[in-house]
Amino acid sequence: MSRATLRDVAKLAGVSVATASKALNGQPQVRAETRERVIRAAEQLSFSPNTLAQGLITQRSGTVGLLTSDLEGRFSIPILMGAEDAFGSDQTSVFLCDARGDTIREKHHLRALLSRRVDGLIVVGARPDTRPSLGDLPVPVVYAYAPSDDPVDLSLITDNTGGGRTAVDHLIRCGRRRIAHITGDPGYSAAQDRARGAVDRLTEEGLTLAGGEVWFGMWSEAWGRGATRMLLDRCPDVDAIFAGSDEIARGVLDVLHEERIDVPSRVAVIGFDNWSVLAVNSRPPLTTIDLNLEHLGRIAAQRLSAAMDGTAASGVETFPVRLITRESTAPLR
Repeated sequence: MSRATLRDVAKLAGVSVATASKALNGQPQVRAETRERVIRAAEQLSFSPNTLAQGLITQRSGTVGLLTSDLEGRFSIPILMGAEDAFGSDQTSVFLCDARGDTIREKHHLRALLSRRVDGLIVVGARPDTRPSLGDLPVPVVYAYAPSDDPVDLSLITDNTGGGRTAVDHLIRCGRRRIAHITGDPGYSAAQDRARGAVDRLTEEGLTLAGGEVWFGMWSEAWGRGATRMLLDRCPDVDAIFAGSDEIARGVLDVLHEERIDVPSRVAVIGFDNWSVLAVNSRPPLTTIDLNLEHLGRIAAQRLSAAMDGTAASGVETFPVRLITRESTAPLR
């Protein structure tokens, strides 16, 4: 049996070949009822449009690039998954390139992607600090997670300050009053923003940080353990700890277990990132702040699609995080 053609679809739908093509490619000039009729005809005939032929009509390759410097994939992979979900309905493929934090490698990948005639780029940073813009390119670019330093570019970021507020608000709602904050490298904007949100929420409640300061250090379990020991020496009556990452929170839990301090009945613990390999497998499972990166990836894909259609945007868009509640926090009894 011969394969159905676009002409067959147009004939069955009672429209011209040009109209059938516009309907299947999502062009806005086609009326909704006509588009629906064309789609039904295509489904009835099991019509699968040829990607190369579509590209000749639309002047697109049907591909976009995702350029990242995130070696572990903790941030880029969820964003990639969200972007692929959003692009899926348009049959757009995503090429993932990891620059490994090397500017020379990034330029090499950029040249390779442009030589493949990608229709656009999503650039993902390894940390949520401002990064250099790629400059004026022949295709649209959306920056996700790490904003561009050029206000003309479009950057999508997560609300780390709001995440800090949400974490402390949850602990307050659980009845905790002596809340400490152990976090990572103070050189990261995320660490500063999360701490600012936490302190602001405490201040609104008339509270101060247990231990008298934000415990800045490393993004590691080892730092979580060391800081928790110092915190317990200084403030043995602490009843909640907000950790700036799930790795740090795992270190916090280690020391609390060693000291036979029950979690969460005596001390509640909340992390940040919702890195499931850590959060779900903690004992007890870790309440944490989810960066909602798959959603960020979907929005990045939508914004890039709009830019490829001629509706470009600029500036910084901030998206909310969400609280994931597990057993490491509970109301005081």
